[in-house]
Amino acid sequence: MASEPREAEEPASGFLDLGTQRLEYRRAALRPRRSTTFVLLHEGLGSADGWWPFADALAEASTCRVFAYSRAGYGRSSAVTLPRSIDYLEREAAEVLPRVLDAAGIRDCILVGHSDGATIAALAAASGDLRIRGAALIAPHVVVEAVTLEGVRRAAKAFETGALKQRLALQHLDAEGAFRGWRDAWLDPGRGEWDVRSALQALTVPLLLVQGEKDRYGSAVQIDAVTQSCPHVEVHHLPELGHAPQDQDPAGIIDIILRFSIENRII
Repeated sequence: MASEPREAEEPASGFLDLGTQRLEYRRAALRPRRSTTFVLLHEGLGSADGWWPFADALAEASTCRVFAYSRAGYGRSSAVTLPRSIDYLEREAAEVLPRVLDAAGIRDCILVGHSDGATIAALAAASGDLRIRGAALIAPHVVVEAVTLEGVRRAAKAFETGALKQRLALQHLDAEGAFRGWRDAWLDPGRGEWDVRSALQALTVPLLLVQGEKDRYGSAVQIDAVTQSCPHVEVHHLPELGHAPQDQDPAGIIDIILRFSIENRII
C-alpha cells in the first residue's frame, strides 16, 4: 500500500533567546512522522545554514524532525567574547546545548555532530541527559593531533589570502570573529594537553563514529581514542572521503546514520 503523501511546510528559522545569548536556528522543511529530532551540531567554522541541503535530505529519508543552531559567535547568533577558553567545547556541551533543547522544546533527540560539533555531541551524550538517545560523530576531536594543528595553520593562511574569508562571510555576520575564535582556541599554547577521553567513559547511549581517511584535520587516532574510552560503538572508516563526508557523500552518510538509528531502536 502506498504511503500517504506528507504535507510540506515552509522552512522554519528564527532565534532562541537564552538570556545572555540569542542563537539562530533552522528546522528542516518537511512535516515529520516520527517524534525523534536529529540535532545537528556544526564544525568549528560552520553554522546552522552549513548543514543544508543535507538536513532536508535527512528529514526526508528519516521522517524525523531535523534541527540545527549556530553557536554564539557563528552565523547570525550573538557575538562571543574572544579569546575563547580552551574548554569552550566542554562548556557548550554542559551549559549551552541543554538550554537549546529546552528552548526548542526538544524532548527526544539524536545528536549528529561534525568536527568540533562531534566533540560537543560526544560530551553531551555522556552527560546523562535522558533526552539524548544516541549520537553520530563525524570526524570528532577528543585528543590533540599534529595533523589537526597543521590543518588550522593551513586554514589561517587561506584566511589571510582572502579566499576563505570571503567564503565564511556568506555564513557569518562576523567572519573575522568566527575564524579568530576557532583558530586561536586551537593554537593556544595550552591546547597540547587537551584530552576529553575520560569524560566519554560515562557514555551509555548508542554511538556512531564516521571518519574519512583523507581527512586533513584528523585521523583514525581520534576514532581509536573514542573506542578505547567507550568500546561499544559502531565505526565507519571511509577511504575516499575527507573531513566533511556529509558534504562529499550525503546519501551515503544518511544511509549510515539511519541504519544505525533503526538497528539501535532510537527512532
